[in-house]
Amino acid sequence: MNILDLSEQEIIRRNSLDEMRRLGIDPYPAAEYKVDAFTDEIKASFSDDAPQRTVSIAGRIMSRRIMGKASFMELKDSKGRIQVYISRDDLCPGEDKELYNTVFKKLLDIGDFVGIKGYVFRTQMGEITVHAQALTVLAKSLRPLPIVKVKDGVVYDAFEDPELRYRQRYVDLVVNEGVKEIFIKRNKVYTSMREFFNLRGYMEVETPILQSIPGGAAARPFITHHNALDIPLYLRIADELYLKRLIVGGFEGVYEFSKNFRNEGMDRTHNPEFTCMEIYVSYKDYNWMMTFTEQMLEKIALDVNGATQVKVGDNLIDFKAPYKRVTMTEAIKEFTGIDITGMDENQLREVCQKLGVETDDSMGKGKLIDEIFGAKCEGNYIQPTFITDYPIEMSPLTKRHRNNPELTERFELMVNGKELCNAYSELNDPIDQRYRFEEQLRLSEKGDDEAMFIDNDFIRALEYGMPPTSGMGIGMDRLVMLMTGQSTIQEVLFFPQMRPEKNRKKDADSCFTAIGVPQEWIAAVQKAGFLTVESLGEANPNKLQQELCGLNKKYKLELSNPTPDEVKAWVEKAR
Repeated sequence: MNILDLSEQEIIRRNSLDEMRRLGIDPYPAAEYKVDAFTDEIKASFSDDAPQRTVSIAGRIMSRRIMGKASFMELKDSKGRIQVYISRDDLCPGEDKELYNTVFKKLLDIGDFVGIKGYVFRTQMGEITVHAQALTVLAKSLRPLPIVKVKDGVVYDAFEDPELRYRQRYVDLVVNEGVKEIFIKRNKVYTSMREFFNLRGYMEVETPILQSIPGGAAARPFITHHNALDIPLYLRIADELYLKRLIVGGFEGVYEFSKNFRNEGMDRTHNPEFTCMEIYVSYKDYNWMMTFTEQMLEKIALDVNGATQVKVGDNLIDFKAPYKRVTMTEAIKEFTGIDITGMDENQLREVCQKLGVETDDSMGKGKLIDEIFGAKCEGNYIQPTFITDYPIEMSPLTKRHRNNPELTERFELMVNGKELCNAYSELNDPIDQRYRFEEQLRLSEKGDDEAMFIDNDFIRALEYGMPPTSGMGIGMDRLVMLMTGQSTIQEVLFFPQMRPEKNRKKDADSCFTAIGVPQEWIAAVQKAGFLTVESLGEANPNKLQQELCGLNKKYKLELSNPTPDEVKAWVEKAR
């Protein structure tokens, strides 16, 4: 890396790194540093009356107050922060005071990792503190952290730009309090759900991510190519069909937390890579699954937050079972005043036109109904509500309703105006399933690129016989959003998908040497802000010459300064 690409702080830190090595200190030691305590436990267990306790802790320096022979710093570990008191004579009891005077005071910076051994005490100000008796450098930080200041509960200089936070989540986690707690709660959501399933004897499994047929959902897949087999493959859009194959194979209940991929848009609630949990249980139906789902969500809310109520934006959502149940046709009638029962495709198009719902020619009857519900009904369901009994055209993998063959035994759970769960009494009639797949093929031929593929192997599995089964899928990212009160999916993903970073256009070195700029001066010219030959043509030669001389001195480049006439010649050739 060219020194001109570094900030002044980065140069200082690299110089400190070199000085540490000159002193015989390895800034990145390989040996284990044994830690026997964490900040939260130290504070929780401290008692003024207890015997003095010696601890060994490690973490990142977050602040320092240097005061002559004694100093304070704040150390942050994985559990929290604690103050550390450092006395020169306690840290360096002998004649050699270099560890304190040079290493601690001059060479260490905010962001560096250190190990501290010492005893715990309470200061005169009442703060629980570790009195350092030994200090070990564990890792030198070469980039300065953003300094977020908090005074009287008010945050100053916050690291809050969403684009920067999501791209540099590692910095976000360090400097923004509360971000780590979101992901700790995410882990608790997964743990709670696994406990709920495992206690009932259901088995966690793994199914393929690379698939020859992207089945189990209506979505546009990502496509890749397998070189050895010379075939196209698809990244998984759902794991449903593989899990149901396992039910055919004799498992009572199976579930999977799967990474799914859909080549569709990105917004506040959608990421192209997301986590979904799907569970399938034999000899059950969608009525049983509704009760199962509401019991599961109540347990998760209690395990994660200690209460069934969660605040999301302005809404207080209560996950205590049972939840309201409304059929889809009832929902559409309630919010539009129109009863769609028995309507054909043309009639539904007229309804869409009347309601101002956008459609296109590729949409069949099921997609039209889905558009009406999404535009006019979905956002009204803030409290958990089961929307049930979907038209058959919307649900190619779902069993026909036992009382109305025009409907299916399917529900979606709506929470805070969005779908959270999708569940069926699973279709296990192989003849009906083939017919449904063929209907999806006809939609594909009309231009619907989200229509399902025909999966002949799955039909073959059904022909061997699948018991009555109910299945449910839940978007884990949306569930975590709800349990943590977040309004965007990016807040609950460590590393959400982002657009590529924009890089300013920069001409190749050969373009600059072609107009006479010496190779060794190109980086300095670009540091002065002239990344292209075209931009150099607009420079003031005298100002540029002065700036180049200043950079030569500031960064100790040890180059021969260009003359005003030489710089003028570069600029004139660039015009």
